[in-house]
Amino acid sequence: MMRKGWSFWQGYVVLLALAVVVKAESPYRFFDWNVTYGDIFPLGVRQQGILINGQFPGPDIYSVTNDNLIINVQNNLDEPLLLSWNGLQQRRNSYEDGVYGTTCPIPPGKNFTYILQVKDQIGSFFYFPSLAFHKAAGGFGGIRVLSRPRIPVPFPDPAGDFTLLIGDWFKNDHRQLKAMLDGGHKLPFPDGILINGHGPNGASFTVEQGKTYRFRISNVGLQNSLNFRIQGHKMKLVEVEGTHTVQTIYESLDVHVGQSYSVLVTMDQAAQDFYIVASTRFTDNILSTTATLHYSNSNKAVSGPIPAGPTDQIDWSLNQARSIRTNLTASGPRPNPQGSYHYGLINITRTIKLVSSAAQVNGKQRYAVNSVSFVPTDTPLKLADYFKIGGVFRVGSIPDNPTGQNMYLDTSVMGADYRAFVEIVFENHENIVQTWHIDGYAFWVVGMNGGVWTPNSREEYNLRDAVSRSTTQVYPKSWTAIYMALDNVGMWNVRSEFWARQYLGQQFYLRVYTPVNSLRDEYLIPKNALLCGRAQGRSTRPL
Repeated sequence: MMRKGWSFWQGYVVLLALAVVVKAESPYRFFDWNVTYGDIFPLGVRQQGILINGQFPGPDIYSVTNDNLIINVQNNLDEPLLLSWNGLQQRRNSYEDGVYGTTCPIPPGKNFTYILQVKDQIGSFFYFPSLAFHKAAGGFGGIRVLSRPRIPVPFPDPAGDFTLLIGDWFKNDHRQLKAMLDGGHKLPFPDGILINGHGPNGASFTVEQGKTYRFRISNVGLQNSLNFRIQGHKMKLVEVEGTHTVQTIYESLDVHVGQSYSVLVTMDQAAQDFYIVASTRFTDNILSTTATLHYSNSNKAVSGPIPAGPTDQIDWSLNQARSIRTNLTASGPRPNPQGSYHYGLINITRTIKLVSSAAQVNGKQRYAVNSVSFVPTDTPLKLADYFKIGGVFRVGSIPDNPTGQNMYLDTSVMGADYRAFVEIVFENHENIVQTWHIDGYAFWVVGMNGGVWTPNSREEYNLRDAVSRSTTQVYPKSWTAIYMALDNVGMWNVRSEFWARQYLGQQFYLRVYTPVNSLRDEYLIPKNALLCGRAQGRSTRPL
């Protein structure tokens, strides 16, 4: 709803700002969020959580393809805040991406109105607080983008649609975790797993026997891959981060940190309650938690052993990942089939190889990409670029390939040409599973395997129906290759979803650039953009 107390002129300013960046015929949805601290007890001890309108997790965002989302955020924390939108592509509008490289933080006691459009997107995503280590305190919630009514969907309407936010969790306050990282230390192992903000047996989902329901599962945690399963029920995968998939049946599903999946589950069992389970993967100490699937006519509580899942089997997970493919005949956000874009026939214009690493720099733990450990500047990079402020960053400050140098600190920005078609290889020389996310884009996951990538690895690529998504895993001592069409001008964050590694430098920005100054390629800076650092005191655009 529109914020109470907004004056006519405040509403007028927002709508005037919208006029340049959205089409008048696209619907508007207004959200008014009050972000505060509040007591939460997810693992049985009191913690200071980040609440949105008093809720932990925050409210879901419901929308339809091409909707305009007007989200007024009042920051009532005692520190700056940014919200980012994992998987929303912010077409031509990286100013609204909500990471520090693009957007000034909302000061304490102030508000900011995000103006987003879910342009040509469908699917399951989530939002989260991107600054400091706020993600460890909550402030996250689900995003669902439904297809427009006249666009066919490759399955019948479900009887219900549930958001499940799963993730690892610490009992430590987020400030304590941040202090550990700032002091150059690694974080301890998490204390538990949450489902929708609850610990074991805390969350419940009521269903009717014989009906089919949609579950949108996002791993909003800080570091661990999780296996998800429902006692006695099979899951039909139908969508991954905005792509309708081949409808494969799974008994359990690996959801790596930062990823989102959408499954259909038919309530075809006897009238009783069943366990919903999430447990860690690839960890020596297995953490697990449960929620309840409650049949509305149930006459029996959950019983029996909690269903076991895979633990440290890499090959099992790798084979499952390879089985997830795009449904080529299904429509996406537009009526044309998803397979009508033949990515496998496009010539690659550039190959980028990204290798992560961990090391000590100046006696403190850091993480890097191609030896460069990212450090933020006093001014968001996108604003420095727009206002042509020198000395903030240098394009080309991270190489296309690993150099073998010792790790060093820099504000790493990689330049790229608009409309290029690139191959990116993520190589993981470490003993942990990693996940990578790229803001502003979806990419095709064309290959993954163990060992070191070579040009001959291209012979293994899936060039027909690879899944298109925005977050991909890289297994230990392995590589993952993606194809990406650089069709979205802006400054885009490329990051580890292992949040401590991201915080300590395993990220950089991809500056997708065109010399043509046209609204067709990139929107103007929002009129209501906050200005900070060396951009402070400058003007956006006259009203």
